[in-house]
Amino acid sequence: MSQIKPADGSLPLRILRYPLTAMILGFAVLSLAYVLSAQPASRAMPWHGTPLQALVALVGAALGIGLYKLFCRYVEGVPDFEFPLASAGRELGAGLLFGFLLFSAMTGVVWLLGGIQFHGVRGMGNLWGMMALGILSGTFEEILFRGILFRRIETMLGTWASLAITSILFGVGHIFNPGATWFSSFAISVEAGILLCAAYLVTRHLWFPIAIHAAWNFTQGWVFSIPVSGGAAPEGLLITTRSGPQWLTGGDFGLEASAVAMVVATLAGVVLLTLAIRRDGVRPPIWVRRKADQTNE
Repeated sequence: MSQIKPADGSLPLRILRYPLTAMILGFAVLSLAYVLSAQPASRAMPWHGTPLQALVALVGAALGIGLYKLFCRYVEGVPDFEFPLASAGRELGAGLLFGFLLFSAMTGVVWLLGGIQFHGVRGMGNLWGMMALGILSGTFEEILFRGILFRRIETMLGTWASLAITSILFGVGHIFNPGATWFSSFAISVEAGILLCAAYLVTRHLWFPIAIHAAWNFTQGWVFSIPVSGGAAPEGLLITTRSGPQWLTGGDFGLEASAVAMVVATLAGVVLLTLAIRRDGVRPPIWVRRKADQTNE
C-alpha cells in the first residue's frame, strides 16, 4: 500500500500531497481518463463488434494504469504498490476465474429458484463489445474506487471507515444507470463494495479486484446475456430470459440487483475480508497511528 510521504517541500506541494487534496484531484483526473478511453471503444466506432474494439479497450486500460502510476509518483510523491508486474499474471488469472465462478454460481441459484430460463446457444454474439466493457469498467472503476478513494480515505480514517464510505459511494455511483432503483444501489454497495474492497485488501494490489470486476461484468453480459448494471440486454453466448419477482431477477437492472446476488457475493466478500484480516490487512485511523508513534518515541 502506498504510504504518505512526510510533509516536506513548499507549502503548495504539501497541500497538493495532502491525502484529501490528492484524492479529489486523482479522482477527477482518472475519471476524465475513463471517459476519454471509453469513447474509442464505444458502439459509435466503425470497429465495434470486431477484435479491434477489445484491443482498443485494452490499450485504454493500459494507459489508465500508466496514468495512475505517474500520478502516484509525481503528484502524490510516492511509488505505487498497486500494480506490481511480478504478480500481475497470477492475480489477474485468479481474479478472472473467481469472478466467472462467482457470477455463474449466483446465476445457478437464480435458475434453481425459477428466475432465469435457458433457451439455447446463440454463438459469438457481442463478444468483443462485452470484452471491451469488462476491461474498461473493471480497470478504471477499481482504480477510482479502490486505488484512489479507498486508499486515501483509509490513510485518514482507517480501513473500516474507508470500506463503509467507498462501498456507499460505489452504490450511489450506479443510481443514475438505466433501470436503477435505490435497492439496486444498496445491493451494489453491499455485494460489490465489500467484495471488491476485500479483494484489494487481500493483496494490497489492484490486479485481483480489477480481474474480478471485469470477469463479473463479462460473464453477466456475454455468457448469460443479462443486462450489466442497467444497460441493454446484450446478445451473448446463451439465450436467456428472466421471469419472476424483482427481488429474484433484479428487474431491468440485471441480476446484480437481486437478493441472491447480495447473499452470494457478500458471503464471498466476507470470506476474502476474513483472509485479509488474518494477513494483518486492517489499518487504524491516522490519529491512532500518531498516538502509537508518540508512545513509541
